[in-house]
Amino acid sequence: MARQLGDVPSRTFKPGEVIFRQGDAGTGEAYLVHEGKVEVRKQIDGEEQVLRILVKGDLLGEVALFRDAPHSATAVAVERVTVLVIPADRLEHMVRTHPGLAIALIRQLARIAAGDDRPAAKAGKRPRSP
Repeated sequence: MARQLGDVPSRTFKPGEVIFRQGDAGTGEAYLVHEGKVEVRKQIDGEEQVLRILVKGDLLGEVALFRDAPHSATAVAVERVTVLVIPADRLEHMVRTHPGLAIALIRQLARIAAGDDRPAAKAGKRPRSP
C-alpha cells in the first residue's frame, strides 16, 4: 500500500510480504525503514540465509541503487513494515548535504565489498543494521 508521510512517499507491507527479491531489477530508489522489522535474506549455496534484521532508521535497497544493478538480496517484512521511498536524486542530495549519512553509507558499502555480507550466525556475529 502506497501513501505519503509528509512530503515523502511511503509503502506498507504485511508480515511475510517481499519488499524486493534478490535478482530483481533496481527501481532507482532506496527505502528507509519507518516502522517494523525487515529481514534481509540471500541465497547462499542453495540455501536462503538471513543476513541481517533492519529496524526503524535503517536503509535498504541502496546497494542496487548505487551499483545500478539488480538487488543483491531479498527484503521481507517480518512484521507490519512501513518504508519511506527515497528516489536516487533525493538520496544523492541527502548524501551531499549530510556528511554523517555519507560516512555511514560508505562504511556499509565497504563491509559488503569486503565480503562481510554473510549470515551473522556463520560469521560468528549478531546481525547488524547498515
